[in-house]
Amino acid sequence: MAAESPWITDADPNTFEQDVIARSADVPVVVDFWATWCQPCKQLTPILENLAVEFGGKFQLVKVNIDLQQELAMAFGVQSVPHVFAVRDGRAVDQFVGLIPEEQIRSWLEALLPSPGQALAAEGRALEADDPAAAESKFREALALEPQSDDVKLLLARVLFAQQKEEECRSLISELEQRGFLEEEAEKIKAELEFRTVAADVGGVDEIRRQAEAEPDNLELQLELADALAAAHQFQEALDICLSVVQRDFGSWREKSRETMVNIFHLVGDNSELANDYRRKLATALY
Repeated sequence: MAAESPWITDADPNTFEQDVIARSADVPVVVDFWATWCQPCKQLTPILENLAVEFGGKFQLVKVNIDLQQELAMAFGVQSVPHVFAVRDGRAVDQFVGLIPEEQIRSWLEALLPSPGQALAAEGRALEADDPAAAESKFREALALEPQSDDVKLLLARVLFAQQKEEECRSLISELEQRGFLEEEAEKIKAELEFRTVAADVGGVDEIRRQAEAEPDNLELQLELADALAAAHQFQEALDICLSVVQRDFGSWREKSRETMVNIFHLVGDNSELANDYRRKLATALY
């Protein structure tokens, strides 16, 4: 029965990325490195298989015959077998070497399993693209169980932002910011919220462009136009305007323009080609 379980697979180098790395975003993946000549493996692998069936999909077991999959063994740094790894969210988080008692293995597995709140968050992530309202409900349930979870707060902020529930989203981002830092995704949401607010205040791109063109030396209007353009995802034009202000002013508008450019970098991705290009241009203009 164990050999036919959907929770047990043999490693395939062609699908290892999907079977282990991608799969570990949903459930823990246990990777069992073994060999036919290894006597302890013959005792350990059946235990892992039986537990995979018993746990009913709470973890995925992937078996790797090191004689057939030497590159995978090398990638994990396997020097002796049996060697068992636990992978979660794309990275190895725990491991053990050799044969250990079943009860110890069971405890090891149970420690890997997501908490009830984490399980609800995973359900929410699965719903997020097609049904953000249902995802929001799952994230709220998860946060009720684990009110200190910053990961769940960010998930909830993200789905609120997608539904344009901006006031509560802003509150959650502000709460996260009190830690003294923000994750890249949280920085992006914060920047988008700020640009949306300014764009709404100035009446959109067309209106503020008309005013800015009528007063080209009014740097405040130029930056308001940049904000509105950023909110409309017209990033390059917004960055060009900001860069022009940096080159023209040596006071507060220069600093405000620099801050706006940094916020746009968050939106387009701090390591994107556009951000890197304009980061260099900004550095040249400033120094």
